[in-house]
Amino acid sequence: MKVEEKGTRGEGNQLLARMPAALADLMFAHLEPVSLPQGLVIEQPNEPVEHIYFPTGGVISIVAMNGEGNAQIEAGLVGREGMSGTMVVMGTDRSPHQTTVQIAGTGYRLEADRLRDALEQEPLRERLLHYCHTLSVQTAHTALANAKLKLDARLARWLLMCHDRIDGDEVMLTHDFLSIMLGVRRAGVTVSLHILEGQGLVRATRGQIRILNRRGLEEMVGGCYGVPEAEYARLMRD
Repeated sequence: MKVEEKGTRGEGNQLLARMPAALADLMFAHLEPVSLPQGLVIEQPNEPVEHIYFPTGGVISIVAMNGEGNAQIEAGLVGREGMSGTMVVMGTDRSPHQTTVQIAGTGYRLEADRLRDALEQEPLRERLLHYCHTLSVQTAHTALANAKLKLDARLARWLLMCHDRIDGDEVMLTHDFLSIMLGVRRAGVTVSLHILEGQGLVRATRGQIRILNRRGLEEMVGGCYGVPEAEYARLMRD
């Protein structure tokens, strides 16, 4: 299941594209095109959010961290279907999480205060709250997958989610970055990739993973992939 079939909405942000023009116009005049290089930190834990990002390419990770900052794992993943800064939509200005660009891309950014002004319009606030709900469903299912799936299946699910949000079949990431996102040692990522390669599902080279058999990845993950994507499609349909 895809968040949206690739190419059907162009290369823009799908959350903005799915809004009625009258709602989107409240923000479009203030959107600033930006590059999103890999590793860019766009939200620091417990610091006020200054900008909201709407990716048009690439992937952003919401990373949960412990109080000392020495343990972390990806809690949410955002691409061209969504936005960062959902805490602003929900009425606060910060989060204990760190938000980082995981796969380089492009997008738009909007000053957080501009979004707060636009949220005075009930239809816009409702639409963005629907997106916040879909992100919370994704986070819950990530917790479910972490508890119930073996590491190779968790990696397969994560690759499917990235594949939904990029063009083509190549995911540009190192083993070290994957180990942080999955909350495991680098050696565990290497073993899991070898398992997926052995089944003909992916091909891994230095800094790159190529998806060879998407359907096979979906079969490996089973019901732990697809529910958040279906909820997004249900709530964000035009």
